[in-house]
Amino acid sequence: MRREDIEAREAAWLAPYAMLSRLSRGRTYGTAPDPYRTEYQRDRDRIIHSRAFRRLSGKTQVFIDGEGDHFRNRLTHTLEVAQVGRSVARRLALNEDLVECIALAHDLGHPPFGHRGEDMLAQLMAEHGGFEHNRQALRIVEELEQRYPEHPGLDLTWEVRESLIKHGDFDGSGVDARFLPEARPLLEAQLIDAVDSIVYDCHDIDDGLRGGYLQLEELQEVPLWRAAWEEAVAGSPRGAAPRLLRDRALRQLLDALIDDLCSATEQRLREDGIVSLSAVRRAQRPLVAHSPLLAARKRELEEFLFAHLYRHYRVNASFHRARRVIAELFAFWVAHPDALPPEHARRIERVGLQRVVADYIAGMTDRFALEAYEQVCR
Repeated sequence: MRREDIEAREAAWLAPYAMLSRLSRGRTYGTAPDPYRTEYQRDRDRIIHSRAFRRLSGKTQVFIDGEGDHFRNRLTHTLEVAQVGRSVARRLALNEDLVECIALAHDLGHPPFGHRGEDMLAQLMAEHGGFEHNRQALRIVEELEQRYPEHPGLDLTWEVRESLIKHGDFDGSGVDARFLPEARPLLEAQLIDAVDSIVYDCHDIDDGLRGGYLQLEELQEVPLWRAAWEEAVAGSPRGAAPRLLRDRALRQLLDALIDDLCSATEQRLREDGIVSLSAVRRAQRPLVAHSPLLAARKRELEEFLFAHLYRHYRVNASFHRARRVIAELFAFWVAHPDALPPEHARRIERVGLQRVVADYIAGMTDRFALEAYEQVCR
């Protein structure tokens, strides 16, 4: 099937407020269109083949790489977000290819050791322009990835790059003027924000239970989980293995969150009279969202996870060490820039020493950071 045929099918099948591939603002460097792939299908392939994407397999989601073979890492999390995102986009008649692109790229800017690593880099860079993983993802796809002799970066479409910088709680602050800071994000971008949260809630419960960080009895105190568990038990044969009941409850929870997101989003679109892409941009509130009741239940679940998993003493012990690793690596290379690899050192004059060091550390996997620490700081 040729690109024009795919674009015609999009125009016939997608909702009037979806982002059509043929309407893309295009790329910075004006690459000729591909005869068989839409612009977003081409973006997806560029992201998957990037080095930053491959390195996600060695970066922390909750548990530091190497602590267990079955715990999620940034790459498996990203793939789960992409899979769920495509399913939800199909239900809402949004652009699945664009949703997949945003999902695959949304965590490229995370440094090693998860959010604790990001917090440490933000602290170290506070007086040098700051550090935030969404902005770092944009730096990666626009500058740091070197794949083409003609230009830096991956030369992704404007819409994918806009969605990266507007990922998360969007209020327009800090958004580059190139990306319409006053405009609401595309529905495809809003969808990935919501799906990202759903997916990590569910898989963090799974990893926490499997690793012994969470106890099933304690989780029963959380109404959203208890409802999913009770439904799983009621739908299973007597004597089913607890592990299989847990897996079924996780599926029930995921399905409930997705169903509510879709129905509440469709209701908001009707209530706000959203019938075009321009109406999405002018919307006065987020359009992809949960119902008030489920949103409150979801916050209760996340408060439980924060207290019992993300701040578990064993997790804390690992991440205190990780923060020290990042802090000492940063101090070492700032004091000894001649020890930086040449491809990084040559950027110092253009972007500054601290930014170069932050870029270098942010690109590391957990394992590489720990090995570098043993080599230069011990």
